[in-house]
Amino acid sequence: MNKHFLNKRLAHQIGVAGLVPFCLLAIASWVVNVEWLETFATTQMVYSVITLSFLGGIHWGATMASPDLSARQTKRALLWSVAPTLIAFLSTTVHNYHLAFIAAGFIVTYHVDKHLYQWYKLPDWFIRLRLILTCVVVAALVLTLFGANLRAPN
Repeated sequence: MNKHFLNKRLAHQIGVAGLVPFCLLAIASWVVNVEWLETFATTQMVYSVITLSFLGGIHWGATMASPDLSARQTKRALLWSVAPTLIAFLSTTVHNYHLAFIAAGFIVTYHVDKHLYQWYKLPDWFIRLRLILTCVVVAALVLTLFGANLRAPN
């Protein structure tokens, strides 16, 4: 493992910085003029797709950097590494439910990460950080979903 990864401060700072667009877009869905709701909800969806895809990439990179994985673990981890991207893509096809679908994708991805992070010998703070980030992301998506739907013009 990268010895610099053991210093969690930078990872926490970057993780929190990644939450800023989620939170601002969620707030915007409640305060902007209703004519802008679709734009902000779409932007939230695009950012969510990018972020969920990134989470799959963690597994690809960690698998490549983990020489102690068995052949079975390697296969499972590499197969999983593309799943978040596929979930994110599929979420764009269910138009009335896309924010709920991708929120569920973040939850599923966290639960898989909780199981697999030990394979890569990542520090325990990693999964705790993932839980916090996932909770904020899901809350922001739910707030955006409700804000966009409750405030949408008839």
